[in-house]
Amino acid sequence: MARLAGKVALITGAARGMGRTTAELFADEGATVIAADVREPEPAFASDAIESVQLDVSSEEAWRSVVSDVVDRHGRIDVLVNNAGIIQYEGLEDMTLEIWHRTISVDQTGVFLGMREVVPVMKRHGGGSIVNISSIWGSAAVSGAHAYHAAKSAVRNMTKNVAMEYARDGIRANSVHPGYIVTPLTEVQAPEVNQLMIDTTPMRRPGQSIEVAYGTLYLASDEASYVTGIELVIDGGYLAQ
Repeated sequence: MARLAGKVALITGAARGMGRTTAELFADEGATVIAADVREPEPAFASDAIESVQLDVSSEEAWRSVVSDVVDRHGRIDVLVNNAGIIQYEGLEDMTLEIWHRTISVDQTGVFLGMREVVPVMKRHGGGSIVNISSIWGSAAVSGAHAYHAAKSAVRNMTKNVAMEYARDGIRANSVHPGYIVTPLTEVQAPEVNQLMIDTTPMRRPGQSIEVAYGTLYLASDEASYVTGIELVIDGGYLAQ
C-alpha cells in the first residue's frame, strides 16, 4: 500500500473513468495526487491525498499555471500521467478541419505540452516517470475515427522520443495502450460497436479501469526503474491476433 510513498503525481483527465481510478489507486499507494480535468469530479474525491485542479490540456497557459502551482505547493512532480483524451468518430472523408484540430489538440498536443512543462521540473529533482495513455488504435486501426488514430499513434512515438532524450536525466517515459475498457467514453459508443470490440477480443470481455490503473501504477513506481520507452498493452489479447 505504499508503492508511491512520498511521490507527487499529476494526472490529467482525472475527473472520471481511467483517470479517476488511477488517481484513487495512486493515493491509496501513498502518492500526493493532483487530479486535473476540465470538469469537476462527480462525486468529489473522498481522499485527502487527492487535490482537484482545473486544466484544459490543450492550453499552453493552463499547463504553465498548473505546473507552477504544483511546484510552489509541493516542491516537485515525480509522476506525470497524460490520460486526458477525447474521441471523434468521423472517418477521413467526413473529417472537418475543426474536428481534426480539436481531437489533435487534446489527444496529442496536450501530451506534448504536459511533457514539455514537467520535464524541466523532473530534471531539477533527479528524474521522474511519465506515463502517456495511448490506445490499441495507436498500433492498429479500424475504419473511422481518423484523427483519434493519428493522435494515439503519435503519442506512441512521442513517448519513445522523450524516453531516449532524457534517459540520462533519470526520466522514464512509457506508454499504455488499453483495448476496449468500460469508461464514460466507451459507454456513449453505439452498442453494436462495443459488442464488436468484445467479440473480437480473445478474452471475450471488456477491460475495467482498474486493470489499466494497475499497469500505470507499475510504470509510475520505482519497481519499473529499468523500464523506459515501452508500450504496455492492456487489451485482453486483441493486438496479439
